[in-house]
Parts: sequence; structure tokens; C-alpha cells
Amino acid sequence: MAYRFVDFLAAAGQTLWQVLPLGPTGYGDSPYQCFSAFAGNPLLINIDDLIDHGLLTSAEARATLGSLPSDRVDFGALIPAKQALLRSSFERFRSGHGTRFHQAYTAFCAANAEWLADYALFMAIKEAQGGGSWHDWQPELRDRQPAALECMRRELAGAIEYHQYVQFLFFRQWQALKEYANQRGVLIIGDAPIFVADDSADVWANRDLFFVDSSGMPTVVAGVPPDYFSATGQRWGNPLYRWDKMAETGYRWWVARMRQAFTLYDVLRLDHFRGFEAYWEVPASAPTAVDGRWVQGPGADLFKTLQAELGDLPIIAEDLGLITPEVEALRCAFDLPGMKVLQFAFGDDAANPYLPHNYTANYVVYTGTHDNDTSVGWFATLDVNTRAAVLTYLGRDEQTVDIAWDLMRLGLMSVANYAITPLQDVLRLGSEARMNTPGRLGGNWAWRCAAAALSEELAHQLRSLTRAYGRLQPAKT
Repeated sequence: MAYRFVDFLAAAGQTLWQVLPLGPTGYGDSPYQCFSAFAGNPLLINIDDLIDHGLLTSAEARATLGSLPSDRVDFGALIPAKQALLRSSFERFRSGHGTRFHQAYTAFCAANAEWLADYALFMAIKEAQGGGSWHDWQPELRDRQPAALECMRRELAGAIEYHQYVQFLFFRQWQALKEYANQRGVLIIGDAPIFVADDSADVWANRDLFFVDSSGMPTVVAGVPPDYFSATGQRWGNPLYRWDKMAETGYRWWVARMRQAFTLYDVLRLDHFRGFEAYWEVPASAPTAVDGRWVQGPGADLFKTLQAELGDLPIIAEDLGLITPEVEALRCAFDLPGMKVLQFAFGDDAANPYLPHNYTANYVVYTGTHDNDTSVGWFATLDVNTRAAVLTYLGRDEQTVDIAWDLMRLGLMSVANYAITPLQDVLRLGSEARMNTPGRLGGNWAWRCAAAALSEELAHQLRSLTRAYGRLQPAKT
């Protein structure tokens, strides 16, 4: 389906495909709370590829995955089913099947040892400990005592190799897909959360880089302050970086993270960009974000280091929310495009910065994001005055409005250098297709696109609209 989607994008004249973070998800299935900032999600591995290489059979795949729904992701059923197939393929791999993989696997493990060794050990121990957070492991494992870790490396050698193998599969398949997309003229935009999950290999293996106590528990956590939307703010709970320690190492962890990201993606959306200038620090003991404070982030120093180490930074700065002149200055200093979201443009006056007539060029305009309702769902819930404002701005009335495509048209006709529309809006879907509702536990991240929805007619319509506003790129040959 991923290859078919690339074909659809190419036929529709689209040159950018933005994806959610691709890391291994944990409790809640959120791609913004992963076990590693470096690893890939095993649930995305293509089983057909393993069948083609003799590591699984079609009958096994049908028997294990055949009863899963095709319209939504049932994580509760998918996770054990996919893991069973991956483990079966691993046993065949170890017994000598998939011989074409073996040399490449060895090379992959060597090239990625800096993060892969700790991640595979972390996951193997986590499984052996019943899946609980690393904070609840025996103290000698929690605190990474060398003798205890060496013992685990011996006892869990098979499990460690399994997790290395799964990562090899993910990265091999992803790189092949990216190459295919690039050949068809499609660039992939990745997404990097600024913070990492508390229960992650990143924190476990690098405790000195985070504000944690002697047992590894965070002393302060990330969030955002109270605002119009929430009287108590948002307490995200992610451990915060010790930027002074990061700086002492030449930001080695961040350089490694960004280097890998730029091999996975052509462009990277950097989530919560304002946190690099200043971030909201909340005491870990506080139940809400009310008692937090603003703390200076690394600012230009980090980005100068990244630039020196990696060259040009193809980054989109997610600059939504409370943006100060200092944040804007940081973004502009490195010529990073910011974000404009059309669903935020109405219910105010004509000076609203999200209205297209107020844009400057160095932005990416979206109808909505993964945290918004679909445009159809959003429009259906607007109050009378805001709904009227939308219709007036669009030059539509209740009988002629086609809200998802009308907003998409606004983005395409704007001066923003880039325009991106969630696939749910391209398909004119309602709230049933919403990807995420912030603050809601469970029921998120499960929408799937029906294969039949990506029709030739839809591709033609999208291509025509793209051409009308001068955004159609020459065909890739």
C-alpha cells in the first residue's frame, strides 16, 4: 500500500509526503511516545517482503493477520499477531533462510551500533521483566551496573539479536520505499518530537543528559503553561534535557539523532520548535502544569552545531502556540519555514496570522494537523458566527461550500512556499477519520485509508487543482 500511495501521489502531481514519527510505540500507541528516538516501529514491517525472501509463508500470514480489520488499526490484536510472525521469520533467519540478508544484517548492526546495542538490550530486558518501565527493574539493571548488563547480554543473547534483526528489516524496507518515492519525484517529510519518552532506551542509556534523580525518575518534566484552551496547561510528563551537559559533549546525542533522521527523510518537521528557545519546566511532583516556569533552551548554539556537523538543515519548525519574538528570531536566523494551520484562522479578526492574506513565503500551510479534527468534522462543530466567517472568507454559502477542498484551495493559492493537506481532507472525510484527539487516552492513531479511495479520478482532480495554482512540478523522468 505504501508503494501504491507513492504512485498515487506521483499521478496527482504531489511532491511532498509527510509522515508521523516512525518509532516503536508503547502504551497508548502514540508515535510521539516511543521506546527510542532512533529505532523504527516493527508494526510497519511489510510481511509480503518476508514471504518473498523465504522467511515466512503466505499461509502463515493469512492465518495470523487474516482476521484483522482493514479499515482501522486494532492495536490490541495487531501487536501480538505481528510479533508472532516476526519471531517466526527470525527463527528461520537464524537457521539459515534469507541468505541474501545475512551480510547486510551484519553491516547494519555495525553501522548502527551507537544506538542499536543499547536499544536491543533495553527491549530484551523489558520483555524479560514483563514489559514494565525500566524504573521498576532490579536496581542493578535500572542503574546499568556493568556486571549485571554483561550477564543480561549472555542470558538474553537471542532476544537481543531478535530486536537487532527487526530493526534491520524496518530500515531496509524503509530505505527502499524512500528511494522509490524519490525516484518518482516525491520527497518524504519526517517528524521528530523534541522530547523523548520517559520509558525509553534514550533516557535509560543516557541518564546524565536528563533531569532525573538517582533512581532515574524525572525531577522536572515537559509541558506548556495555562492558556485559552486549558486553565491548568498541559503536563506532558517527558523528562527534560540537561542542555548544559548536552553542550559539553558538543550536542553529540542530538547530532546523532539528526544525522539518522536526515538519512530516513528528505525534510524533517521539528516538533515544538519553541522549546529550543525556551521551554516550560514543570516539577515532576506537580499534578498539572500550572506551577511551571520558563527556562532558556539551547537556542542558536544547538543549531549552529548541527549546521557545522550536518550542513544544510532541511527542517520545518513547528512554531504553533505561544510564539515570542525570540522564537521567531531563532527560526529566521536559520531560515527555517514555520507552520500555518487554516483551522486556526477563523473566529478572530482580519489580523489573524493564520489567515492566508497575512502570510509571508517561508511557511508550510496545512488545512489541519494530526491533532486537529478533519476539516469536515471541524466545520460541522463551529458556532454560527465562526461558520459564517469561514463562508465569507471563502466566498461560499451553505449550499456551495466544499469545506475540505475549499480550505485546500486556500492553502494552494497562498504565498506559502509549501502546502500540505492531510489525506483525510483530500478524501473529504468526517470526524470518524480523525487521527488523534489530544488528551484522550485510547482510540487514537487507528485510522487507515481504504485502498479503493486512491482512485485515478481523485488523482486527476488533485493534479488539476495543483496545476491551477502553479504548484505542479515537472514530471520526474
